[in-house]
Amino acid sequence: MKRRDLFCLSLTLILSLGLMFSSCSKDEMTELQPEVQTTKTTSLTTKTTNNASVLMQAFYWDVPAGGNWWNTLDAKVSDWSNAGFNAIWLPPASKAQNGTYSMGYDPFDYYDFGQYNQMGSIETRFGSTAELQNLISSAHNEGLLVYADIVINHNSGGASEQNPYTGTDTWTDFNPLSGLFYRNYNDFHPNDIETNDLGAFGGYPDLCHSKTYVQDWLWNNSNSVAKYYKNVMGFDGWRFDYVKGFEPWVVREWNASVGGFSVGELWDSNVDYLNWWANEANSSVFDFACYYAMNDAFDGNDLTKLNNNMMWKQNATRAVTFVTNHDTDEIWNKMLAYSYILTHEGYPCVFYRDYEEWLDKDKMNNLIWIHNNLASGTTSILYDDNDEYVARRNGWNGPGLVVYINNSDSWQERWVETNWSSTTIKDYTGNSSWEPVTQSGKWVKIQAPPHGYTVWSSK
Repeated sequence: MKRRDLFCLSLTLILSLGLMFSSCSKDEMTELQPEVQTTKTTSLTTKTTNNASVLMQAFYWDVPAGGNWWNTLDAKVSDWSNAGFNAIWLPPASKAQNGTYSMGYDPFDYYDFGQYNQMGSIETRFGSTAELQNLISSAHNEGLLVYADIVINHNSGGASEQNPYTGTDTWTDFNPLSGLFYRNYNDFHPNDIETNDLGAFGGYPDLCHSKTYVQDWLWNNSNSVAKYYKNVMGFDGWRFDYVKGFEPWVVREWNASVGGFSVGELWDSNVDYLNWWANEANSSVFDFACYYAMNDAFDGNDLTKLNNNMMWKQNATRAVTFVTNHDTDEIWNKMLAYSYILTHEGYPCVFYRDYEEWLDKDKMNNLIWIHNNLASGTTSILYDDNDEYVARRNGWNGPGLVVYINNSDSWQERWVETNWSSTTIKDYTGNSSWEPVTQSGKWVKIQAPPHGYTVWSSK
């Protein structure tokens, strides 16, 4: 987890044998009929989630200060709902040490959403308590769920006190004006029962989740942080920050107490580790394995990397895929990356600035429509090489699709096996005007533009 201003800080590799042709160049290959092709298809047996689900990360690092961010989002939730999003993820909403300057990842008072004069301000960077409640209400009226960013690894802003466990003064005396969840050196590491947990961050006081007092205030009590967020503020789910810092049972117990969707920020490309954590925590997890594979594939011009193992291939119902977030912005060929995550399994997350500022919103809305209406069923990878990738969604509660991604400098064409026999198909992106008819054996020739993509389904 990188915080730019606050913290300044193998299932085996899936091999696709692809389409093999003797003595054929790529240009010659497009003229061959399917009966002379030899194709080996990789079938993935994961079951898709409800495909009508796309998450909006509704912030970026250093959104404008001044207390107007909740109002900014309030004006957008209707459009986002109409575009096909089902949920929004908000930044840490409670008062942090740096007050109106903070992005919320240095939490001080979990019950102050902009109503107490502490840490140098009444409002948070994002606005007041009333404005946050109005935003959540507006989102719910538009059929959107609202996920809270939860930072429970560390705290910040406590007063100095003598700490008998360290023999020094530590900043562990927390007296929030809300009058809820007072903390002192007993509630942080080290203490009388535990010297440390999985990880501390940035020198901040590290909460000890093994303490019954901490558990009670975080999720067990009737007015715990978890239950206050859900029952008073109206949040529907959780994004857990820096879960490498504490054991997965913490998230599991939180989820058991209040329910709702949850996803953990486990910043690691090891698929087995991601899957283990998700199962232990009873939670979804961000698919960093997919993120790094896409970066290598699209920016490194090697689409065979899309055949790497990823969380969505291991456990699609617990994989949240993404192209960019508030900490990472490495993939420059973003439309190809979005064409990948919005046609494949997993729960895709769209980054605010990609959608609202940096990319073509019409193209993004088109891919979201495709995801919600066509992208269902298991996945079969049909072909990959350095600059071409073809995959098929086999259909479950919809017709399925074939996505063709082309990272070369010219148009490409390819014969593929579809879900449909003797059926007219079309490209739902509008990037190709072809409307071919599949053969009785379901084969058809499709095309994709240079550095672009097409998505085919029955007309």
